[in-house]
Amino acid sequence: MAKTSQPLLIKRYASRRLYNTETSDYVTLEDIATFIREGREVQIVDLKSGDDLTRQYLLQIIAEHESRGESVLPVDVLTDLVRSYTSQSMSVVPQFLAQSFEMLQSGQSKMMENMGGMNPLAQMPGFEAMRAQQEAFMKAMTGGMMPKTEETKSTGGEDLADIKAELASLQEKLSKLGK
Repeated sequence: MAKTSQPLLIKRYASRRLYNTETSDYVTLEDIATFIREGREVQIVDLKSGDDLTRQYLLQIIAEHESRGESVLPVDVLTDLVRSYTSQSMSVVPQFLAQSFEMLQSGQSKMMENMGGMNPLAQMPGFEAMRAQQEAFMKAMTGGMMPKTEETKSTGGEDLADIKAELASLQEKLSKLGK
């Protein structure tokens, strides 16, 4: 799905069904989670009242993932979040969380840059495949939250099958070198 400057508008009907206004079809919470992982901003509004329901649905997506055992948030963090709703620190929590995620994304981006051309290891045969595999791993671990590097922005990223083929080719070359 292409990134646009406008958020993807999802309308919730009285029947609680969610309607994608771009593709004119109904979507599920998992579809919405996929749009977000692909880097798309999403806005969910109630058709009748016009109320913005985005936060409610994002929290529901997180709750569903957590209940399926895909835990990202430790219990102590969840406990602290609950406490923050009833304490004076409530005004500080949103900024702290936003800055923490920003630092995480920035650190991941810097790590990927360090694995790029300035690293002396970059001259090693097979380094590009290792870098691509590391990038795919980081994307999988962060659920697509990691910002795209310049290379993936320009090429659209590599397909997993391409990475596997490249890795197999490198393993074959390495086994021939060992003989």
